[in-house]
Amino acid sequence: MYEIDFAEFPSSSAAASGQFFERAFGWTVTPYGPDYTDVRAAGLTLGFQADPAEQPSAPLLTVRTDDLAAAREAVEAAGGEVTREPFAFPGGRRFHFREPGGSELAVWCRDE
Repeated sequence: MYEIDFAEFPSSSAAASGQFFERAFGWTVTPYGPDYTDVRAAGLTLGFQADPAEQPSAPLLTVRTDDLAAAREAVEAAGGEVTREPFAFPGGRRFHFREPGGSELAVWCRDE
């Protein structure tokens, strides 16, 4: 199963981004420290990254899977290039990749 369920955006203030969406639309906000906030809305979670070392250069769509290793094999077999090796984050593990057209995405799974 592969399903887009997360989009991460760069932000100068993760807290301010979260507060905006909470006030504007009533969406649920979960802060993960000073540099990261999740916003849950309409079946999709939006993440706001304020740490310059971790910040994506553009919105980062994230694909959910049940098998991270199989997803990596599929990405590479289809011509994608892994740009960030698998790493842990609150709730699971993920890796980043670039598709042949140049866009960077990520694949994640809950803790295995």
